[in-house]
Amino acid sequence: MRALDRIALILGLGFLYGPILVLVAYSFNASALVTVWGGFSTRWYGVLLADIPLREAALVSLVVALAAASLATVFGTLAALALDRGGRFACRRLFTGLIYAPLVMPEVITGLSLLLLFVGFGLDRGILTLVVAHATLGLGFVAVIVGARLHGLDGALEEAAADLGASPVRVFATITLPLIAPSLAAGYLLAFTLSLDDLVIASFVSGPGATTLPMRLYSQVRLGVNPEINAASTLLIGLVTAVVLTASWLSGRKGLA
Repeated sequence: MRALDRIALILGLGFLYGPILVLVAYSFNASALVTVWGGFSTRWYGVLLADIPLREAALVSLVVALAAASLATVFGTLAALALDRGGRFACRRLFTGLIYAPLVMPEVITGLSLLLLFVGFGLDRGILTLVVAHATLGLGFVAVIVGARLHGLDGALEEAAADLGASPVRVFATITLPLIAPSLAAGYLLAFTLSLDDLVIASFVSGPGATTLPMRLYSQVRLGVNPEINAASTLLIGLVTAVVLTASWLSGRKGLA
């Protein structure tokens, strides 16, 4: 790599991750002023743990993310099976477009569309609408990951099991499911991450008593940044990073793209 390329790479990474590193560093600032370093301290993490509204918002985000990731994994896997093993069927292209649309659709459009849908059905906005919206967001990502793994499977294993008298359900449970398990875990973790840090869609479909952690942080930032927000953001960054790295490791184990 030439020197100019290295400099460009360093500057690019610094531009992307420099502000995050500064935020993490200032979460350990002893001073109440976010722009003045007053020494190393973990006092703001203690303040954060005593902040009841933030803790409640974090619990809502965790519950919604777990439920949404579970739904996204189930329906995303079924969609991947239909596309990879279903052969040619009517409206296949339309079905494929509907599955992959959330991957490229602006979140503002997705959030507004889901809001109109829930209003049309008379659903009160809350935990349920958040779970459905985030499951819709993560479904396409799960379908892509699981579909890539299904496409690379050796079909001879499933055919051999069927020739030996195994039913389709037994073939799936004993052959297919164990082979795609790493991709299921990776898809689940990715859907969990997408739900955990979503702000735009949640702003449209949430209601009273269903405020997520990103929404709470955003509302507090509008009133002014303080080290407690830095501490909460640092914990959220650490959790998301750990989940993403785990998902990448699980995907890489089986040579997924």
